[in-house]
Amino acid sequence: MLRDFIISIQSYFKAHELIKTHKLWKWIVIPGVIYACLFGVSMYFFSKSANAVIEWLTIETGLQKWLNTLDQSWIGFLFTIGGIIIWILLMLLYFSLFKYIWLILGAPVFSFLSQRTMSILDNTPMPVTPHHYFEQIIDGIKKAARNTLWQTIYVITIIFISLLPLFGWVTPLLAGLVECYFYGFSMLNYSFEKYNSSSFSSSTFINQHRGLAIGNGMVFYLMHSIIFVGWIFAPSYAVIAATITMHEVKKQKR
Repeated sequence: MLRDFIISIQSYFKAHELIKTHKLWKWIVIPGVIYACLFGVSMYFFSKSANAVIEWLTIETGLQKWLNTLDQSWIGFLFTIGGIIIWILLMLLYFSLFKYIWLILGAPVFSFLSQRTMSILDNTPMPVTPHHYFEQIIDGIKKAARNTLWQTIYVITIIFISLLPLFGWVTPLLAGLVECYFYGFSMLNYSFEKYNSSSFSSSTFINQHRGLAIGNGMVFYLMHSIIFVGWIFAPSYAVIAATITMHEVKKQKR
């Protein structure tokens, strides 16, 4: 798993070199600016929604009044930490839903970038069959929709676990790993069929190489820490890096 994780991280650096060498910037920047604007607006409203949920939990349930009657400051501290954890998990859930909506809407661009990257790596012409291209788009949308369902179930379960004292403190880390895995899964899927000659399904393959998915998703999320600029480049870099990752794994198995 560690080797797969390292391969996935290194693929982002190789993706940057490939983009520079083959001048793919227009396919990166234009969709990226749209994504960054939608992401910024969505996160603003998601944050307000998460605050409203926590306020409802503390006021409508009578929790705030109960805390005010207590003299123990450490109990208030524990509930404050719990509130922060729930807020983080809600934001991750909202981000997850936004991310998969973008994966569905951006499927044509992601499919093109994956195909273009494969043609560069294999030194072959771009496939010009519209039917094959359309099939890849539909497959990407289906996988994104399925991953949305499963990830939402996992994150909601983690939110309930976060309500447990002390144990719930580790749930943001767990939720983050789940987020990274499922996003990386979606990115790797675009190039899976091209570089897989076995009868394995993409789910079976990626479950055996979780490091590939987690590494891809982790860098994607880390890029979001660079406000706006990172938002622009994160989605397209992720799909190109995932294609390079699959190419590297296939090359090692030869």
